[in-house]
Amino acid sequence: IYYEIIRNKTASLLASACGAGAWSTTQNDELTQKMMLFGEKAGMAFQIKDDLFDYGNEDVGKPTGNDIKEKKLTLPLIYTLQQLDPKERKQVIYIIKNENRIKSKVNWLIDKVIETGGIEYARKQMMVYRDEALDILRNLPQNDANKALEGLVKYTTERKY
Repeated sequence: IYYEIIRNKTASLLASACGAGAWSTTQNDELTQKMMLFGEKAGMAFQIKDDLFDYGNEDVGKPTGNDIKEKKLTLPLIYTLQQLDPKERKQVIYIIKNENRIKSKVNWLIDKVIETGGIEYARKQMMVYRDEALDILRNLPQNDANKALEGLVKYTTERKY
């Protein structure tokens, strides 16, 4: 469900933009489809990276724990919930639903996500989408536009804010 949500949100926006750009310059159906798929993969990576910011300690323009406060189930948290025993899972869900504005509880939850490998799992998934996007570009003619898109994808997944 998480992947479907971000595919229909961020990824579809990037897919549409890439497809429109390809079509407007080439009127080539095959290239347009490839660029739409590229945009989708890049958008998936972008959204996972954005979700990871919620668990960091760097100033990224949004407060740490903000997604938790808004009761958003992001990939690191979903992974963590799947790793916990029923008692801890129930505790995490209770915090998300009822104590999501208590800083100490949010910090405990962030630590739990880190401890269970939720951050690392989400990073790996982000890199899978990044690599899929880059593979699409590698199979297209190499030119300045291609290099710029490659740089954009790398920036998206390596950005600090």
